[in-house]
Amino acid sequence: MPKLKPEVQKARREHILDAAQKCFARSGFHRTSIQDICREASVSPGALYVYFDSKEALIAGISERDRAEFAERLTYLSGAADFMGALRHLGEQYFLEEPADTHRMCIDIGLESTRNPRVGEIHRRFDKFILEGFEKLFQKLEDEGRIAPIFDIPTVARTFMVISDGMFWRRAVDPDFNPQTVMPATLRLVEELLKPVSASDDQRTAREE
Repeated sequence: MPKLKPEVQKARREHILDAAQKCFARSGFHRTSIQDICREASVSPGALYVYFDSKEALIAGISERDRAEFAERLTYLSGAADFMGALRHLGEQYFLEEPADTHRMCIDIGLESTRNPRVGEIHRRFDKFILEGFEKLFQKLEDEGRIAPIFDIPTVARTFMVISDGMFWRRAVDPDFNPQTVMPATLRLVEELLKPVSASDDQRTAREE
């Protein structure tokens, strides 16, 4: 049998990951079987096992894909002239546009990480990646004089994640929750945490000096 081209292998791998994500979001990690994922992807177990040896390996694949997407969004935030505007846009993507069942899948995986050592390692690695990403971003903004938080950057990053996690959780578990109604207040809370420095603030400081 001829070897598949790399781009075909990548496409098949992504197709299986998409199917696994749909199944995990719909039924949860425990209730989803490899057979369920094979049916969703329209592939045989043998074809799936070419790329992933277990449900945990599928979680790792989804996590790595999310890491790459998150890194792109951090780059977007870092380079945005209007940081708070960019953050608002990102928040709308996560909390208004992204399906709630995707959030439920993430929470389910988080709970599974407390019981399953392999999933725990994957989850902690991803969580650390996000935290360190925001720490680096906020440190860069502070060094550039674009924010002036009253707390140290590690505390700011962790507090920011607590706020985000709260929105994430509420969207996942409360069918009556409308994130759009609390988004302005949430952004105001983040603004108080980061203390963005406007151009007028810079000019006023320069005059005082």
